[in-house]
Amino acid sequence: MRLPAQLLGLLMLWVPGSSGDVVMTQTPLSLPVTPGEPASISCRSSQSLLHSNGNTYLHWYLQKPGQSPRLLIYKVTNRESGVPDRFSGSGSGTDFTLKISRVEPEDVGVYYCMQNTKAPPQWYSPEHKPLCWVAQLPTCVVCQGSRHHRGQDSKEFRGMSCRKLLL
Repeated sequence: MRLPAQLLGLLMLWVPGSSGDVVMTQTPLSLPVTPGEPASISCRSSQSLLHSNGNTYLHWYLQKPGQSPRLLIYKVTNRESGVPDRFSGSGSGTDFTLKISRVEPEDVGVYYCMQNTKAPPQWYSPEHKPLCWVAQLPTCVVCQGSRHHRGQDSKEFRGMSCRKLLL
């Protein structure tokens, strides 16, 4: 049984910054897989994502059809709570990989890599997990968690579901 070719998507993330725009590119654009087989998704950044503090803020999300994006992996290799151990992340500098050791039917969806090393307008948890990010400014905010603030903005976002908001 083959899964739909929607297992993977491409995310081009434009991030304004003093050192130039950061572009995130994923390959392949689609990845048909068979349940039980491994799968690998690559993500490349146009600039190194190694922060001056020694951390690399590269994260992986999965968006299932009709659902909001879910954080899978944060800071390259750390699995978010509740994420099955068949998911793993690796990489450094500009090249990163998300691996699924044994694909399950419920893994179908669109996978995104996202960076917040280069100071885009994003939200952070105490563990520096990305909670929300702005995609294709200024149309959509994706949030995870119960209460977050946008930098100096006093606007609050509540609720566990991601919502589409005009900024």
